[in-house]
Amino acid sequence: MLLKGRAWTFGDGISTDLIIPGRYAYLRGDLSALAKHTLEDVRPEFAAQVQPGDLLIAGRNFGLGSSREHAVLVLKQLGVSAVIAASIARIFFRNCINLGLPAIEVETAGIEDGDEIEVDLQACVLVDRTKGLRRSFSPFPTIIRMILYEGGLVPYMRKYKKFLETEGVSAHE
Repeated sequence: MLLKGRAWTFGDGISTDLIIPGRYAYLRGDLSALAKHTLEDVRPEFAAQVQPGDLLIAGRNFGLGSSREHAVLVLKQLGVSAVIAASIARIFFRNCINLGLPAIEVETAGIEDGDEIEVDLQACVLVDRTKGLRRSFSPFPTIIRMILYEGGLVPYMRKYKKFLETEGVSAHE
C-alpha cells in the first residue's frame, strides 16, 4: 500500500486531549461535528484545512493520555491517511490499528509542514519528496498488516470469523 500526501507537523507530547479536547465529549455521537475541533488547541486551522490523504507527522510520545478512540476516529473522519511519529503511545497505537489507521514509528526530524510525503507500507520506507529524505521503518507484523488491509479489527473479525472459529479462536475472546 502506497500513501501519498502533504505533511502536517506537530511536536512532542501531543496527547489525546489535545487531539480532541474533553470539553467536546458531548459531540461523540456526531463524529463530523466532533472532527471540526481536532487539534484546535495546537493548530486551530488543522480541521478546516487538512485534506484527504494528508499525513500527520509528529515527534515523540504522540497520543499519550487517555485511551480515547475518538482521537483516532476524528483523524480518519478528516481523511488523515496515517500517523507518523518518532514514537507513539501504546494505547493510541493499538487504537489506530484497531480502527484501520496506519501508525508508523520512524524518525521525523527534518520533515516540515507542507512537504510532500510518500509512505510505502510494503517496502517500509518513508520518502519526503520535498526534501529528498528517505527513512526506513520496521515492518508491521503480519496480523497488523492484515487488520489494516481490512480497514480495522472489526472488519477483519467479520471477514475471518469462520476461519478463526475453526482454528479454535472465539470471536468473543
